[in-house]
Parts: sequence; C-alpha cells; structure tokens
Amino acid sequence: MHFFTSPTILISPLLAIALILLVLKRKQRNKAKRLRRESKIWSIGIYEGTDPLTFSPATGVLNPIITALDITDIKARFVADPFMLWQNGAWHLFFEVLNNDRNKGEIGYAQSPDLVTWEYGGIVLKEKFHLSYPYVFAHEGETYMIPECAKSNAVRLYRASGFPIQWDYVAPLIQNKSRHAPLIDPSIVRHNSHWYLFSYARKLKNLHLFTAETLTGSWKEHPASPIVTASERFSRPAGRIVSNEDCLYRYAQDDNPRYGSKVWAFKITELTPESYHEEPCPGGPVVGVGSAPWHNAGMHNVDPHRMKDGRWFAIVDGLEDKQIK
Repeated sequence: MHFFTSPTILISPLLAIALILLVLKRKQRNKAKRLRRESKIWSIGIYEGTDPLTFSPATGVLNPIITALDITDIKARFVADPFMLWQNGAWHLFFEVLNNDRNKGEIGYAQSPDLVTWEYGGIVLKEKFHLSYPYVFAHEGETYMIPECAKSNAVRLYRASGFPIQWDYVAPLIQNKSRHAPLIDPSIVRHNSHWYLFSYARKLKNLHLFTAETLTGSWKEHPASPIVTASERFSRPAGRIVSNEDCLYRYAQDDNPRYGSKVWAFKITELTPESYHEEPCPGGPVVGVGSAPWHNAGMHNVDPHRMKDGRWFAIVDGLEDKQIK
C-alpha cells in the first residue's frame, strides 16, 4: 500500500514577515478609509432669499432641521438630497437616508406646517439597489418621484398611490446604455408642453438631456445632448429646475476641490425639442461652504420654492467634515 502526502510548502521567515506587513497595511488603509467616510456627515437645512439665485441661512430656523439622529426606524449614517412639495396644508420633505447596515440609500420622509418644526415619518421607498435624489413633482393631480437609482440600470418613475407614504413603480423612462451608464441625479421639467430630463453620466462627466411629449415617453436624447461635457464642476444636477419671471434655471454640483463643495446656477435661455442654450448666472455659487459645523465642508443640493409673498425658501443639504477644526 502506498501513501501519498501533499508536499509541504515552506515559507521563508522574510516572506512571512512581508505577508504579515501587507495584511496590516491593508487593515490600516481600510480603517483610515472608514474613518474618513464616517467623519463626513450630510444633514439638511433651510435657506431663504429674494430670488432663486441668492440664498443664506433662514432666520428663525435652527439648522440643520433633519440629521441622521432624527431617523428612528433604521440606523442612518447621514441624510442628504432633499426635495419637498406643498400639499394638503403642509410641507412634505423627501430625502436620501443612508442605511448604515445595508450601505445603501433609502428614501425618507418628514412633514412640517411651517418649515420650522419637522416630524420624521419613516422610510417610504426602499429597493434592493441604492436610492437617492428623490426628485418629487406634481402633474395633473398625481404626485411622482424620480429617484436616482443608477444601479437598476434605468431612470425609473414612481407614483404616489397613497401620498406621502405609499409609492409604486410605474415604468423605466430611460434605459441606461453603455455610453451613458450610469445615469444619475435625473432632474425633470415640463416646458411649453414638452418634458425635458437632465441626467449626469458619471464616467464621462457629461450632462445629458432627454425629451418626450408625455411623461412616460417615449423618451429620446435631445439633439444638443450632451449639453456639458467632461466637467466635474458644471455637469452634475444639484436640485430642482425652477422657473422665475418666465426664465428657467438649473443647478450644478461642483465637485472641485472636493465632492459636493458648492452649487452653481445656469439660466436656460432656449429650450425646445430641437435646441438648447444656457448661460452661467453671475454672482458666484448659490450655496457653498459655511461657517457652521453642519456645512463646513460643502453643500450640493438646492430645492427652491417661491412663497405667496414673493420670498424664496430652499431646502438644502450640508456636509460636515469632523476632521476640520
């Protein structure tokens, strides 16, 4: 009878030490990365202004109005990307909640009668993929949401079947194609009986524009698209497209010198199914780094609303870097 044994693999002491050092270095690098991630916290505040281009912290409001500590049904790492609507005598706020256990975004909800006092209402939309940027809007008596969900490989439309808590998936508006993928932060507006949707192709740093005659399509890429190319400063959408005095404005997130550092505004001077033109608005960023800790590292989302008395309020988010003293 013959017995076979596997050969013994001998590792020299120097190689063993090198492997141990490599493992320790990797652990240190992962720990440092985790600490950097945990030191950067997004929260939500209220700004005010005389127009949709000039905002400052709202008087009589204790910012931030919503933080991760307000999320009671899951363990949240941060809250960000706020959008709101006025319906049924109250402000309804929707925002990304980063679920710390899943490491995925879910859509949370809060309500206020006056923009000052807020009550958290829970997670209202959750998918197996990451959700953020819950762009909510009303059309013909219905309320819709187009969240950022690039991991689904589509721009997806949801409709409120029981506003504000119950949301149902309606249809994909745009399927991500390889030359665009992934399309993120979709921002929609209806103008002169046509629909237009702006979305950011992260890999190319391009801002793409799509158009359709009806909300559910069919959607096609605009002849002028991409309308901004290879720009980490002016391509990525940063909030609701708004109208003021018959002019449309879009907001762009500036990722220089760091992700989400500030927001710029652009005036859309021509928008038809065949043509597009815009110009940068003067006066510097709309929002940016602030003096308070909750936004000491940047701001990257603006959702403006005009009140009946002519004043403007914007729901915004701010980035706190706890390593900045």
